[in-house]
Amino acid sequence: MKLPDEVRDMLRRRFDSRHRDWLADGMEATAWPLEIPLGVPTEQTARNRLDATRVWVDAWQRWQGAGELQWTERRWRTLGTQRLPELLRLDSARQVAIWVNENERWDRACRRQALLEQRWPVLKRRLSRLFAVLADYTDAHFERLVATVAWLEQHPDSGLYLRQLPIPGLDTKWVETRKAVLTELLCYIIDRPIGADDFFALCGLRRSPQLLRMRILDPVLRTQLGGLGDLSASVEELERLKIEPGHVVVVENLQTGLALADLPGTVAFMALGYGVDILACLPWVRKANCIYWGDIDTHGLAILSRLRSHLPAVHSVLMDEATLLAHREFWSHEPDQHAAQEMTQLLPAEKVLYQSLKSHAFGPAIRLEQERIAWTMAWNTLASAINAPPVKAN
Repeated sequence: MKLPDEVRDMLRRRFDSRHRDWLADGMEATAWPLEIPLGVPTEQTARNRLDATRVWVDAWQRWQGAGELQWTERRWRTLGTQRLPELLRLDSARQVAIWVNENERWDRACRRQALLEQRWPVLKRRLSRLFAVLADYTDAHFERLVATVAWLEQHPDSGLYLRQLPIPGLDTKWVETRKAVLTELLCYIIDRPIGADDFFALCGLRRSPQLLRMRILDPVLRTQLGGLGDLSASVEELERLKIEPGHVVVVENLQTGLALADLPGTVAFMALGYGVDILACLPWVRKANCIYWGDIDTHGLAILSRLRSHLPAVHSVLMDEATLLAHREFWSHEPDQHAAQEMTQLLPAEKVLYQSLKSHAFGPAIRLEQERIAWTMAWNTLASAINAPPVKAN
């Protein structure tokens, strides 16, 4: 015997799991009618649970809501003729939405889906994944979304910065938090595979230049640059520099890079993360002895592997098992390890270390951050490496 509250709980689970499918099906839905048996008891059950049966019948007699409630008549030998609620029939997703108090969201999503499909017929049956956008965006945000998609469709190669787009109410922060939605809609509209292009290439927009933080550690090289020792510049600007450093040091941590003292013929790059491969665009970097020093964890070794795939002669310092084991008291744990099972560009000893970290040979997700290593030791090791010959990966 299902009470109205039990039916509501069941419909809540059904709505949460199926509302996107129902939105996609629209008027062509095949899930309707949805018929819910209410569990008519046998006479013996009704006699044994007389109070519960009365509560159940009374609850449905008082019920008022969406759908059609069907009753049945039972002629029982002991209890006589009884009129009992037998089945609840729902003919649409909206009736389910009413039951679970989602009708306002459902109606809004349907209206907005119809609006988008009328403007861009190619979107038909493709908007269900964006149910939360259709149902929950404020009117101002939704109008801005439509205006932005329309403008980008009409101006596929504007070459403008986000800040320059002539769309009322648009700002870069609004776009940054909605890139995924804009990308999905635009890919459908202009018939591009989702994920084939990054957001800026897809929209024909000009991206903000990536600035590289670089320190000039050689006084002679600083003189050639008018005394500049710490600068942030785009790749294009750095490419035009007329310098020929003998050594390039790449460190993962900004504070580590700022702590570096003078080293002859050396420049240092800091905090590039997985963007280290951009250094291969600089001809004077490709000619130099390149050294990478990052954290001893799966991501630090993955960054090293990525850099070596573009600069094959790069070698690492303080990223070996001996360094890890010598600093056991400073170990911490990686929140999320790198997904790859192996890194093809690592040297044999580095590959062994990567596998040991992945298999938790030293403990669960062990890491040693570079700033945990005593500075005197780190500096002496780095200074010695400046004169070490490059090591090539196998």
